[in-house]
Amino acid sequence: MNIENTQSQMRKGILEFCILSIIRRGEAYPSDIVEEMRAANLQILEGTLYPLLTRLKNADMLTYRWVESSSGPPRKYFSLTEKGETFYRELEQTWQELSNGVNALTSQTQTFPETSTNQQ
Repeated sequence: MNIENTQSQMRKGILEFCILSIIRRGEAYPSDIVEEMRAANLQILEGTLYPLLTRLKNADMLTYRWVESSSGPPRKYFSLTEKGETFYRELEQTWQELSNGVNALTSQTQTFPETSTNQQ
């Protein structure tokens, strides 16, 4: 079994939740999202982020506005819609349930059932 593949799948499963968590705090520019994710040791490429933002926008979870920039083209800043806020709260509840369950399972002392060596 390939550990890198398993780790990648685990990260993908929480990526949307993490991105929405960042945007929920206030308008966010994509490169700022990438920087914040990296600062949290959650690597993401812009090639992964932009399609996800577009999908969330098309699902009415996000909206954006253009902001003029003095150092180049206008920038697109994303924010949560009301539907996105509701979706986020549902993801947050799911995360809490999963996190609590995983913590409960992984914090227990490992025990193995006794095996019988008697054969009849």
